[in-house]
Amino acid sequence: MSTWTLVQVVAVTNSGGLSPVGFVDVQPLVSQVDGIGQSTPHGILSHLPYFRIQGGKNAVIIDPEVGDIGIVVFADHDISAVKNARGQANPGSGRRFDMADGMYFGGSLNAAPTQYVQFTPSGINVVSPTAVTIKAPSITLDGPVTATSTINAATSVTAPQVTGTTNVTFGGKSGIGHVHGGVQPGSGNTGTPL
Repeated sequence: MSTWTLVQVVAVTNSGGLSPVGFVDVQPLVSQVDGIGQSTPHGILSHLPYFRIQGGKNAVIIDPEVGDIGIVVFADHDISAVKNARGQANPGSGRRFDMADGMYFGGSLNAAPTQYVQFTPSGINVVSPTAVTIKAPSITLDGPVTATSTINAATSVTAPQVTGTTNVTFGGKSGIGHVHGGVQPGSGNTGTPL
């Protein structure tokens, strides 16, 4: 009777794209041992559904990758018909607690990540070695925003006040380092910034 075991992913149907939850092929890591102590690895367990954090149309998409180590739990009845229907169905056969009826839960005994969302006592860190993309019809940042590098905007930026502690540059003109030409004493306006 199979209950759960540690496995390593050897194939995945999805690769992080926007798609329904997929399946993995896995290699059980605890080998079989016979009565005289000889070891025999288990065969590959194929087409096991994997777990995704999802509610309705909302999800966190972190698909397993080849080499990941995780846990497979085994159902008490044949789940093959449910996998095919993606809904309620009768057992596909009379088998019970079989390794063919497993479901993969990832994230055990793996190396440190290089891309992650980290929750700490001092706040939340979102780290990516390449890029972070946020897409929405409207994005609201409710709080002060600190940028430690350049901010590039493809369209206009509207703000009631822009404050620069060192300098703010508009149209190539320095906010604190420019001068005005053609200045005359009196009540007239200053000339064009240089």
